[in-house]
Amino acid sequence: MVSHATIGRRPAKNALFDGFAAVAAALANGRRAEIVELLSQGERSVESVAAAIDQSVANTSHHLRTLARVGLVATRREGTRIFYRLADDRVYDLWVALRDVAARHLADLETRAQAYLGDRHEIETVSRDELMRRLDRGDTILIDVRPLVEYEAGHIPGAIPVPPDRLDELLPTLPGDREVVAYCRGPYCVYADLAVRRLTADGRPARRLEDGLPEWRRAGGPVETGPPLAGAPA
Repeated sequence: MVSHATIGRRPAKNALFDGFAAVAAALANGRRAEIVELLSQGERSVESVAAAIDQSVANTSHHLRTLARVGLVATRREGTRIFYRLADDRVYDLWVALRDVAARHLADLETRAQAYLGDRHEIETVSRDELMRRLDRGDTILIDVRPLVEYEAGHIPGAIPVPPDRLDELLPTLPGDREVVAYCRGPYCVYADLAVRRLTADGRPARRLEDGLPEWRRAGGPVETGPPLAGAPA
């Protein structure tokens, strides 16, 4: 029980705001921010997260425990394996807000993004609303270029899985009668850019979705789960 003697006092206010700052401190690490983006795609085991962010299992476990201590991620156990997920949608909203503020106010973020993603001026994008209209008309081939585990955790209905490690193998097998739209994790995901560049280099019309699957889901777009349908690339 809180003592009335603390009400309105500076030490109590300091402790309250330090509690708020603990959440920011948990995100004040690039690998932990990357983990939050990764888990916005769906639940992952510790080992899967470690492989995705190119870290050891020990380092990844430390980062996940830090996020869990402040309630940003939740866990479940399956046998000897522990699986992590975002605690709720507000955690994803927090990540998006952080990302958007950085894009607006961090002076060299565009330079950093270009160093990783390349010059994007030649890559055309399509909005979520336009993609929905195209899917309704049936005049677009939609490909999900995230790892297959993320596709199975949730994807746009009708999307063909083309995992990033199989782009060269699977892109030439796509039907040639329609424009291709690729999507991946979000606006700073390189996989869709790579797919669009390779398709356009081969003379195929291609664009990328303006953001990714989490933004599509958060905007109310339909999402389905599970493996590819029989006969689809796997």
